[in-house]
Amino acid sequence: MRILHTSDWHLGRAFHRVNLLQAQAGFIGHLTATVRERAVDAVVVSGDVYDRAVPPLAAVELFDTALHRLADLGVPTVMISGNHDSARRLGVGAGLIDRAGIHLRTEPSAAGTPVILRDTHGDVAFYGLPYLEPALVKDEFGVDKAGHEAVLGAAMDRVRADLAARPRGTRSVVLAHAFVTGGQASDSERDITVGGVAAVPAGIFDGADYVALGHLHGCQTITERVRYSGSPLAYSFSEADHRKSMWLVDLDADGSVTAERVDCPVPRPLARIRGRLDDLLADPELARHEDAWVEATLTDPFRPAEPMARLTERFPHTLSLVFAPERAPDDPRVSYARRLAGRGDEQIAEDFVAHVRGAAPDAAETAVLREAFDAVRADHTVREVAR
Repeated sequence: MRILHTSDWHLGRAFHRVNLLQAQAGFIGHLTATVRERAVDAVVVSGDVYDRAVPPLAAVELFDTALHRLADLGVPTVMISGNHDSARRLGVGAGLIDRAGIHLRTEPSAAGTPVILRDTHGDVAFYGLPYLEPALVKDEFGVDKAGHEAVLGAAMDRVRADLAARPRGTRSVVLAHAFVTGGQASDSERDITVGGVAAVPAGIFDGADYVALGHLHGCQTITERVRYSGSPLAYSFSEADHRKSMWLVDLDADGSVTAERVDCPVPRPLARIRGRLDDLLADPELARHEDAWVEATLTDPFRPAEPMARLTERFPHTLSLVFAPERAPDDPRVSYARRLAGRGDEQIAEDFVAHVRGAAPDAAETAVLREAFDAVRADHTVREVAR
């Protein structure tokens, strides 16, 4: 069975205020052309179909177009909801859409109930594990500790139990939206840390022939059977070096896997340039970036006059301007933002306690801070879903 694995469409998202809807529509066209031209038997979309719980109308219309094009091809599609999606909204009409061969899996309770597709070698069971917010699903899975590893492990127990009851030789594909250990993050993914832990071990998926992951925006191979497709478009300058693609996966009769990357169209390349303004404007090596979306980091010791206007004369698609003057880290003029760069919310809070009190928080106090951040994030998720 030939499977096309994609994820993290983030329909409705902009890139530094640039509307990406046309580029996203171009990707949908590329996706359907690939399905047709490469004789794909099934498409899997591993979450974050939309960029937010209540997407703009234009994004919903594009999703509708995608569904119609996939249904017209007669190729089954399995989709799950991600942490950016409202699972309940995305799942509306799932029963009717199912009849068209588009299988939406947004309910955690259905984790052990697969979509069964068949090829000449027998059944392939597709298990959809939507994003599992630990605080919201721990009761469903009967786990005491609200953590990613606990709830995902319980969901996979249901998958393995169902698979064990099926005819021998049934192959399996698991769709999941999670941060798996070994994956490399970028700046455009929403933090899903719970209890100070975001990642789960790849071994949690043992027993599945192929695991189609979503959440991280870089295309990555965790193991030969566990892969991220990444997002089809870049959504932050941290993805400037990404090669955006999908996985074309051949699942053989014995469950063995071979995979090939299929490149996605690039609406405009990304470039990150750094240096003093006059140097950036004069450097001939930077000519290759003159048509790119540019993030420029200026290292001038003092802010130059009209930097954006001068930059856009040479780099007309400059979208982001960062000031990072060449100063020693202990220079009192180093900005607050630069001092906090690379630190998470919990670490910033712990540093604040240490600054105010003169001593770092102890283990019990750190646990209280962590629980507070987890509660706020879970409350935010509930509010988004309820909108």
